[in-house]
Amino acid sequence: MAPGSVALGGVARARARAVRGLVLVAVLAAAAAAPAASAKFAPGDPEILVTVGEVTEASAVLWLRGHRPGPVSMDVAPAGNGGDATSLEVEVSATGDLLAKPRLGGLRPATRYRYAVRQDAEVARGEFVTAPAPDDPRPVTFAWSGDLGSRLRCRRAVDGYPIFRALARAPVDFFVFAGDTVYADQACAGPPDRVGGSDFAATTLERFRTKHRYNRSDPGVQGFFRQASVYAIWDDHEVRNDFAGSVEPLMRVGRQAFLDYFPIAPPPEEPGRLYRRFRWGALVEVFVLDTRQYRSPNAEIDGPGKTMLGAAQKRWLLEGVRSSTATWKVVVSSVSLSIPTGRRARDSWTNANLLGFPEEGASGFAVERDAILRAFRTAGVRNLIFLVADVHHAELLRHHPTPEWSFHEFAAGPLAATLGIPRPVDWALNPRSLFATGGTENFGEIAVDRAGLTVRIVDVEGRVRFTHTIGPE
Repeated sequence: MAPGSVALGGVARARARAVRGLVLVAVLAAAAAAPAASAKFAPGDPEILVTVGEVTEASAVLWLRGHRPGPVSMDVAPAGNGGDATSLEVEVSATGDLLAKPRLGGLRPATRYRYAVRQDAEVARGEFVTAPAPDDPRPVTFAWSGDLGSRLRCRRAVDGYPIFRALARAPVDFFVFAGDTVYADQACAGPPDRVGGSDFAATTLERFRTKHRYNRSDPGVQGFFRQASVYAIWDDHEVRNDFAGSVEPLMRVGRQAFLDYFPIAPPPEEPGRLYRRFRWGALVEVFVLDTRQYRSPNAEIDGPGKTMLGAAQKRWLLEGVRSSTATWKVVVSSVSLSIPTGRRARDSWTNANLLGFPEEGASGFAVERDAILRAFRTAGVRNLIFLVADVHHAELLRHHPTPEWSFHEFAAGPLAATLGIPRPVDWALNPRSLFATGGTENFGEIAVDRAGLTVRIVDVEGRVRFTHTIGPE
């Protein structure tokens, strides 16, 4: 790979220099016409924002936001003694919301890297670890959760989002942000109890970006994001509650802001694509679903023609999971397979009502769900885990839809949103709840080694509420 740069929409220009063993290629955030304010939301907010994502064994995307138009420089090197270092400079502009997304290439597998991002006197330092090679069975630990900053749970003036201090104490290789990364459709309560700057519902690109910047500027969020890479996917509140992309007029602008504010690099031929997969050594492969932009209208009665994923994504999921050679196949779905959600119509996969009973003529997406599960069962897929959020409580479920086949569904969250409580789940999947708790902010942590997979639910105080270990089949 040769050093170079690609500038999309004129957001930034990148120059790679001092390259020896590490190559950097700039994949820069798409620009829009709206100029953006660069003011901090509260005293003490970081001037430079940084997030690393899309990490593989040989590459990563380093997302950044400067504090003024002009050059921003980066130094990246393996941690510890020795190892080649490199420097990169990008130019950020007001019309591009001061954003850039340089891609780091030529990285070593299973290696911890450190970086420093500088603009004027401001420096943002962080680190991340690359994935092991696909045949490397070394252990991996990661966390997941979702739902950050709803109307009455936005940033607190005193301590921001406390859950991220608990996350920062968890030694994870990466974090899966499983939807509702912002509540763009809700106005946040203002000072003195909450940090100001988010007291509106977003309807324009500039305001959608402001919602993302508000959450990302929290010192706790930045502290955690600078020590672990992040794989993010959206859910409904990045646009509007329970939205279906096929009929939602704000879908495209909400998607653009989400792409602008996370280190995601869709393929050039599909610039709006959010579903993707990544491998973490021999033990884990993760499939991140987009359950929003391709779905049929929620109110449509379920049946063979109703879809959550769309034909292309469904085919991609079936082929990818069935062909995966990783021990554990982890599917990230922002909405639950078995826990009913939605007000006027079903918003998750299930057709069950709030008592867990499937309803004839319901508006869920269970026909497609069951077809996907049947294909996995027929193919003999084992060690299948679904990670979900959105339900605002934590729960670990083992589903046994047929006597000879089972899989797990793990729910975590919220990070900071209205607190929920466990409720009956879809008995059509023959579920067994291993653990459930509500009334607390939380995240899930998963540790995988040759012996098996251990999942923990951790609350906002950092206390482990439950631990469960599964051996590989």
